[in-house]
Amino acid sequence: MLRDIQDEIIRIKKEKDICILAHSYQSEDILEVADFTGDSYALSVKATGISNKTIVMCGVRFMAETAKLLSPDKTVYLANPDAGCPMAEQFSKEYIANLRKEEYKDYAVVAYINTTTDLKTVCDVCVTSSSAVKIVKNMPEKDILFIPDCNLGAYVAEKCPEKNIKLLNGGCPVHAAITKEEALEAKAKHPEALLLVHPECKNEVTSLADFAGSTADIMNFAKSSDAKEFIIGTENSIVQHLQIMCPDKKFYAMSKNLICNDMKLTTLSDVYNTITGNGGEEIILSDDTIEKAVKCINKMIELG
Repeated sequence: MLRDIQDEIIRIKKEKDICILAHSYQSEDILEVADFTGDSYALSVKATGISNKTIVMCGVRFMAETAKLLSPDKTVYLANPDAGCPMAEQFSKEYIANLRKEEYKDYAVVAYINTTTDLKTVCDVCVTSSSAVKIVKNMPEKDILFIPDCNLGAYVAEKCPEKNIKLLNGGCPVHAAITKEEALEAKAKHPEALLLVHPECKNEVTSLADFAGSTADIMNFAKSSDAKEFIIGTENSIVQHLQIMCPDKKFYAMSKNLICNDMKLTTLSDVYNTITGNGGEEIILSDDTIEKAVKCINKMIELG
């Protein structure tokens, strides 16, 4: 039955000239029908180079919005309209705009790509977890307000001591909830394994890691490493994906709590319903919003 649904999705997407993008945190059955998989920004970049006029994003809302920002001429759907991102939605455009006026007048605002389109309209440059250090180092400004993730921001600040980086109390609730004790317990249980973590984790966790990087960086490190065992300190779906990609290696979850419920909302049926016109939500952004928000992404490309 599962294979039948997948085959039908593949048939329909070809018939209707639809491109399916799936974030790496999606389930394996969705990845198998996707045209491209990867991190949020990498997927949006892929979307700009395809000929398809319709895109279905299997991920969360800010990812679909970013795809629309970079491909405003394309029709973009979010497969499950309820799939949001607590980190992306933590700070409103009005709140950050007021902070810039009242407390951080001369600061450049750096926004993690995991932010809403509205918030991007009042920021100076976007970054991804893999490009953040490089971009911040390349910025001419010394004074920087980094939003929303204070853990990623602290990681960047440590790598860029020449910058004056201010942080807000925001971030990914899933990664931030992981404790030093959980990391130590995983290392004790699997003493031969390398610990690979996402910089959205607290410093007390990343400081124990053998490698810290984006989801794509973690996967590439594990695939290319000569090591045979790894503890994965990001969303637990990556454990399964790596087990399938590298059957000769062993992968362990750092914590059973590393689960993004929003990413888990999207199902194969959601994908099917979206491409058949019975589900999903089209992402609509005004020309003015696109013009303002895309500036910080263009700045990211310039500096990165």
